[in-house]
Amino acid sequence: MRKNITKKLTKLITAVLALTLTFALTACGSASKGITIAIPNDTTNEARALLLLQELGYIKLDPNAGITATPLNIKENPKNITFHEVEAAQVPNTLKDVDYAIINANYALDAGINPATDALGLENSSSSYVNILAVKQGREEEPIIKALVAAIESKEVADFITKTYDGAVISVIDHPTDGYDASVDYDALNGQTVSVAATPTPHAEILQIVKDILAKKGITLKILEFTDYVQPNNVVESGEVDANYFQHVPYLEDFNAQNGTHLVSASGVHVEPFGLYGGRQTTLDALK
Repeated sequence: MRKNITKKLTKLITAVLALTLTFALTACGSASKGITIAIPNDTTNEARALLLLQELGYIKLDPNAGITATPLNIKENPKNITFHEVEAAQVPNTLKDVDYAIINANYALDAGINPATDALGLENSSSSYVNILAVKQGREEEPIIKALVAAIESKEVADFITKTYDGAVISVIDHPTDGYDASVDYDALNGQTVSVAATPTPHAEILQIVKDILAKKGITLKILEFTDYVQPNNVVESGEVDANYFQHVPYLEDFNAQNGTHLVSASGVHVEPFGLYGGRQTTLDALK
């Protein structure tokens, strides 16, 4: 009798193990069919990444979500995409672990990726996402800020952007100045210092041109490099730093709303198209 019970238990255990193994293999097979895409996790840039995927035809979003869309607003996901939400500066580091990643051009350039040649898909329209020089509200008309704006809106800066970044960064300076504002008394500013918080590429690089322009009038430009999107706004709000240069208006407006800050755009300088880049996948075949 014991032998019969033992045989029955053995058969039952074998059946359970077989069922478990079958389920595991099925689950793995199902997961393997999915596609993983890393995207920035901050509010406006996450939406921007999803809007790019919609523009490319891979997902459909709730039309009411707009520039605050998250994966929860996806209505159609026929490619079974799984999203990995990552701090924007870290997205390039995830490429080896995901099929694709959507990266802002500045972080792509930092990682040695050329958006003009390496992107599998780029934004068609980035006019809403012009990178700006931002200051604390009420400082826009200060002579030192006007001098800074005139320098960053110069033909020299516009030409530098065009020649240096080969379409990865696009100047939006429509009416370049000679680098100086006729309404500013530069003699009174001689010997003064203006400070700008910026991310390294391309912002701090562009500011080196601005620094040379201001130096000709005796003004020192102090460039403070940051790798995150939070501290550059905090130090301008607190008054520790005069301006920052790293963000677009939708991000700035969301940051103000979320943090009670009072920052405004003083000048629009360039756009950095978001791109879809291959990680484990080197072509778009997996998305077809």
